[in-house]
Amino acid sequence: MSTTEIPSQATTSADLQPRLRHLQCLGSRGLHRMAYWEWGDPANRRVLVCVHGLTRQGRDFDTLARDLCGSWRVVCPDVVGRGQSDWLQDPMGYAIPAYVADMVTLLARLDADTVDWVGTSMGGLIGLLVAALPNSPVRRLVLNDVGPVLEAEALARIGSYLGLPVRFKSLEEAADQLWLISQGFGRHSREQWLALTQPQIVPDGQGAFKPHYDPGIAVPFRAITPEIAAAGQAGLWQAFDAITCPTLLLRGAESDLLTAETARAMAGRGPRPRAHEFAGVGHAPMLVQEDQRAVVRGFLSGASAG
Repeated sequence: MSTTEIPSQATTSADLQPRLRHLQCLGSRGLHRMAYWEWGDPANRRVLVCVHGLTRQGRDFDTLARDLCGSWRVVCPDVVGRGQSDWLQDPMGYAIPAYVADMVTLLARLDADTVDWVGTSMGGLIGLLVAALPNSPVRRLVLNDVGPVLEAEALARIGSYLGLPVRFKSLEEAADQLWLISQGFGRHSREQWLALTQPQIVPDGQGAFKPHYDPGIAVPFRAITPEIAAAGQAGLWQAFDAITCPTLLLRGAESDLLTAETARAMAGRGPRPRAHEFAGVGHAPMLVQEDQRAVVRGFLSGASAG
């Protein structure tokens, strides 16, 4: 067997559905529960952690997880404040360093010597910082449409809808409304988009649905000043330069968060990541389409990223 081939374990029908699990994490106001979705053999020592973007949740990775759960134990957390995880009493706790601490707790629970990491947007920033830690367990890192420089225009676009008190009468209406702010995700069939939308909403107790995240995540987001942003950018570049594991940088060709200029700068420093750009996609590729999943599979298995 070549070094790029990964032996697949027998995949049962149970492996093709996620198991919802929880763990306790420590924050500034005490303990909170973080949920995570687990696919594949729970005894598999080959572990892949997939972490979502700012307003999303772990079920974004269902299609990718079904692809890979025969070879990996795939773990997709709901970052605190999203999905099935607790909401924080203090919204200022919704910050990347706190998420990194939660993920370190998760990695201890998983009891794996090494892990692979796929992070979309915010999940990529979390992975970047975990991979930069001394003695990090991250073996291979996929940064999906994110880097140390976060463009102000994209942040303003996200801030225009983040935390707003919207309600939806049905899944169909939610899908239509969320599509208006999500066209950067690229083309999806109606079936694919409904599958991505369903975990994003939750009943509001009054016969309608609301977004499945704490509106409080908008509080620290809107508190970012140019000075804070500049300091954060410097810290992220420093962390990026400390990464030593093989890294793949994915970019939507029309992304407004990760510019081509930033991607080129990343390619020349730190882990010198391989880069792959997807045409017709902005921020961010959802890793649902086969061509996107194939690039990730190839990189994680040690093959060329294309």
